[in-house]
Amino acid sequence: QVHVAESGGGSVQAGGSLTLSCAASGHTFWRYGTGWFRQAPGEEREFVATISSRSGTDYRDSVKGRFTISRDNAKNTVYLQMNSLKPEDTAVYYCALDSGQYSNAILTRATEYKYWGQGTQVTVSS
Repeated sequence: QVHVAESGGGSVQAGGSLTLSCAASGHTFWRYGTGWFRQAPGEEREFVATISSRSGTDYRDSVKGRFTISRDNAKNTVYLQMNSLKPEDTAVYYCALDSGQYSNAILTRATEYKYWGQGTQVTVSS
């Protein structure tokens, strides 16, 4: 069983920055692709960014150029650097790992991920 935990959420003003961290248990972290998703109140969970086992990345259009996903396999951690934050970025952000069986696949659908964290709140005020 893989355990996933997000941290780094908080409240910032528009234009500010936050860095989210996603820490996972296990000694084979390098095998897992990791995605960030978010869910605002009354909205469906949506894809934000993903990084494959070999560090291929993809982002939703609205965060391209503002968010950067990266991974540190030595620390079993994936980061989401969020710059130029906007009020519409306000949501609970979730980290998820895939099954570890996709070789360098870039996955953008929530159903493709197996292990989920509890989420961390990000609030951006105008």
